[in-house]
Amino acid sequence: MKKKKMRMAVCLLLAVSMVLCAGCGSKKAGSESSSKTTKVTLNEVAHSIFYAPMYVAIEEGYFAEEGIELELICGFGADKTMTAVLSGEADIGFMGSEATIYTYNEGAEDYVVNFAQLTQRAGNFLVAREPMPEFAWSDLMGKNVLGGRKGGMPEMVFEYILKKNNMNPTADLTIDQSIDFGSTAAAFSGGQGDFSVEFEPSATALEQEGAGYVVASLGVDSGFVPYTAFSAKTSYLEKNPQIIQSFTNALQKGMDYVNSHSPEEIAKAIQPQFAETDLDTITTIVTRYYEQETWKTDLIFEQESFDLLLDILREADELSAVPPYSDLVNTQFAEEAAK
Repeated sequence: MKKKKMRMAVCLLLAVSMVLCAGCGSKKAGSESSSKTTKVTLNEVAHSIFYAPMYVAIEEGYFAEEGIELELICGFGADKTMTAVLSGEADIGFMGSEATIYTYNEGAEDYVVNFAQLTQRAGNFLVAREPMPEFAWSDLMGKNVLGGRKGGMPEMVFEYILKKNNMNPTADLTIDQSIDFGSTAAAFSGGQGDFSVEFEPSATALEQEGAGYVVASLGVDSGFVPYTAFSAKTSYLEKNPQIIQSFTNALQKGMDYVNSHSPEEIAKAIQPQFAETDLDTITTIVTRYYEQETWKTDLIFEQESFDLLLDILREADELSAVPPYSDLVNTQFAEEAAK
């Protein structure tokens, strides 16, 4: 009965969390807002507390201050977000920057360029069935782990960590990549796998129900990784530099907020974006991300980070060619916003 309730709770939590991509409104869109606003459609890969600085920018009215009327849509995966950007359904995409490398290498003429990096660590955690205070990655030897989609950042970072710890991802353990994103927590609570790689709020939900225990952070063990970034087609950047600058300015204000406020204050600020989650749970999740330095202080996507991303793709056999940093990253907007 407990497992059945857990499956229902996790499914409901994930479904509501990801569908509630409403973030268009702002509680502080008042007197400082520009009299003339420009509508910008942003497609995000998922709706997650992991992206707190963006939601702070929405809820604190920073986009409105910059004259932007933001429409926020969930893509439910980097592939779908990228499709929305390429087709023109979205002006800006927010996803793992590996997607921009894939489309560039596939020969896209109007390729998608990264102009602002939000997170600098992976946002997922390894969940075990029992507490393991002395966990080592070698404990996964011979085990079955519920992993992520092949070619996606969660799975590639997981494999990157395994290799750093002298483990062969295909020979030393079994990684189940057959379960859809958002369904692994329910599958794990239902008895599948010995371990599961989980994002929030699933990791915390499993702990709260006693169905799982966080034993490692992929964000900590992989190091600083350019996990998610904002991007737009080359043509959009060229035609709308002021919109991109205003958008980036708003994001930087959100970044400044999370770097100058406590987890409790951040959680309270973004709570309207996660109305289905109680404030204590949001605070727990924000604190977990805050303490591992998940968010950058600026939005500049540096070449060192880009090179690390290429190394991760290369290790995962997902890099068909090495694209130039100068083609796929534009730092001028983030540099201006950071002044």
